[in-house]
Amino acid sequence: MADSSQQSITIPAPVDTIAAVISDFASYPEWVDAVKSVEIVSEYEDGYAHRATFVLDAGPVKDEYTLEYAYAEDLTRIEWTLVESTVMKVQDGSYDLVDNGDGTTEVTYTLTVDINLPMLGMFKRKAEKMIMDTALKDLKKRVESCV
Repeated sequence: MADSSQQSITIPAPVDTIAAVISDFASYPEWVDAVKSVEIVSEYEDGYAHRATFVLDAGPVKDEYTLEYAYAEDLTRIEWTLVESTVMKVQDGSYDLVDNGDGTTEVTYTLTVDINLPMLGMFKRKAEKMIMDTALKDLKKRVESCV
């Protein structure tokens, strides 16, 4: 059964800058260590990715998976759901971006993952926490390097 986890971080940049980094999937291999390649499979009319296929190599977990994306009109929410995977049964997630009114943005990352590998609950929760910590810290570093 898939569990949902959530973490937040404050990034010193506006919503549109952060949304641009999040939605630039082709550049993920430059700043997300476990992502080896990304192929945009289809796009919406506005040019944002509709579906993207990722090749992941995270040590013991190697996978090729396709996610389908949806975006709030103002880009304050970017969400995805798993379409196809060799290892995962579920991967649903979202970034929610809230303008703090002081030039910073609160980014909340929500992730639900279930994989087809035997893993003790304790190790699964530790892996989820590591994925979320890394994702938010790497996102913050990437955004700060773009500002």
